[in-house]
Order: sequence, then structure tokens, then C-alpha cells
Amino acid sequence: MVIIISQNIFVFPKWAHLVTFGFLLLLILSPLIIAVKATREEKYQAQHTDRDPLVSSINPDEPEKFAGDKDGSFDTVPSTSDSSLSAGESLNIIEAMQSVNFWLLFVAMSCGMGSGLATINNMSQIGQSFGYGTTKINTLVSLWSIWNFLGRFGAGYISDILLRQYGWPRPLLMAITLAAMAGGHVIIASGLVGNLYIGTILVGICYGSQWSLMPTITSEIFGVLHMGTIFNTISIASPVGTYILSVWIIGYIYDKEAGEDSSCFGAHCFMVSFCILAFVSFLGFVISLILFFRTRAFYNSVVLRRLRHSVRL
Repeated sequence: MVIIISQNIFVFPKWAHLVTFGFLLLLILSPLIIAVKATREEKYQAQHTDRDPLVSSINPDEPEKFAGDKDGSFDTVPSTSDSSLSAGESLNIIEAMQSVNFWLLFVAMSCGMGSGLATINNMSQIGQSFGYGTTKINTLVSLWSIWNFLGRFGAGYISDILLRQYGWPRPLLMAITLAAMAGGHVIIASGLVGNLYIGTILVGICYGSQWSLMPTITSEIFGVLHMGTIFNTISIASPVGTYILSVWIIGYIYDKEAGEDSSCFGAHCFMVSFCILAFVSFLGFVISLILFFRTRAFYNSVVLRRLRHSVRL
């Protein structure tokens, strides 16, 4: 709040914006320090538990068998690039951050959530540049909440159907929604009649779908034991992506296009900005496809088997 008020009163040089960005980024990442410290303490306690004579007295050559485990062995996933992807294994935050899949999901969410939230954050200026009145702009903002809800509900429901009935991993649907979001940004950049209504429908629905798919994918790939920590760490992608795209891209280009009165009217005001947002969303689409191909064998061997087993129960 202090930074926002200061920026409205004073004109900050470029280096000051970089300093404030670094400061805000440290504030956002500060809870991660607590999670990493807790994970290290947990690992330390686990190592001491292994040295406990009461525990070490158990014969390691005779593993305990559980109900439904016929031979005492665990299912493993056929050759994946991340050896940590094994049946029933939950990763902590440090182990997750050491995997490629974590950063693929993080970058994809930065592209999707960042470009979507940057759109709604600048909706007022976008509407004014296209000549929309206050009532129409307020209507667009209100409708955004509806599209956001439909995206969250619809993506979760559709991904369940695609996974259970057709065996489609959830990262594939994430890739599809990011491609559709890129199309929405292109429509807004086009400047055609009614482009803002059609574009915000696509972007709003696809933005909401990211918040539905990302937690589920996180729990399926990294396990549920540390799901809260990993999920909230990946959620940092939203404010990071939003700040970069909203301030450094949209805000910077708008200031260049604006006149002496700091206002701009016409399709050219945000055309370049939304072309960049479309490229960013398309980049997220490509990264999600990479995540899909990397986890396809894992979904077929572990997640689908787990779902079918739960249905039989």
C-alpha cells in the first residue's frame, strides 16, 4: 500500500522500480523460508528416527506387507526423466523444487495466471481506450467474476471426465486452455467491434481454469503429504507474472503511447501489449505440452490405476 501511494505521488526512476520489485519479491518468497526450514527439521528428525534402536531392530529384509500388497513390492513408473515419480511417493518442497516438472508448472502458471490477472488489472484503462463508458467497464469487471467461476468449475469437471473416461492427463487440458487464452488476447489486440467482450470471456474462463487445474496437478505429481506447501509456492507465480506483465509490459507501453495528458485512446494503445500477452500465453501452452509429455507415462501407470482402484472400492 505504501509503495502504491508513493508511486502515485512521486515519479520513480527505473532503478527505484527495480528495487521495489526486488523488495516485494522477497516479501512474497519469505514464507517459503519457513517451509524449507520445516522440511529440513523433518528430514533431520527422520534421520534420527532411523538410528533409533527400537526402529533398527526390525529386520529390513522382511518388509511389512499391507492389505492389498500381495508381494510386498511397490509399483514403479516405467522410465521417466524424473526418478522421483513413483507410485504413492510424496515429495517435500525441496525435493519438488529439484525436479524439472516443478519449474515447468511454475513457468506455465506465470504465463497463464500472470497474463490473465494483468488483463483484469488494466480493464478500466483498456475500456476507456476503446471508448467504453463507466457502466460498460463495470459490467465487464462484474462479468469477469462469472467467467472466472465458470473456468474454475468447468475445468475441474471436464478434466475429471477426460482423465477417467479417456485417460487424458490434466496437463493436456491446461495446455488447451492456455492456447485458448492466447486467442483471447489476440482478439482484444485486434480492436474489432465487441472484441473486449469476446476476448475477456475467453481470457476469464481460461484464467479461472488455471486455478482449478494447478492444485490438482500438484497433488497428483508431487503427492498430497506436502501439497499445501508446494501448491502455495507455485502460487507465487501469479503475483510475479502479473507484476512483470502489468507494470513492465502493459504500463510501460501505455505510457509510451499516451500523450502529454497521460491518456491514450484507440486500438493502438494496447495492441502491442496484448500481442505480447498472447505470445506469453502461447509460451505457457508450449511449456504445458512439455509437462504433458513428461508426465504422460506417470499418469497412465499411477494416477489412472489409483483412480480405477478407488472406483472399485
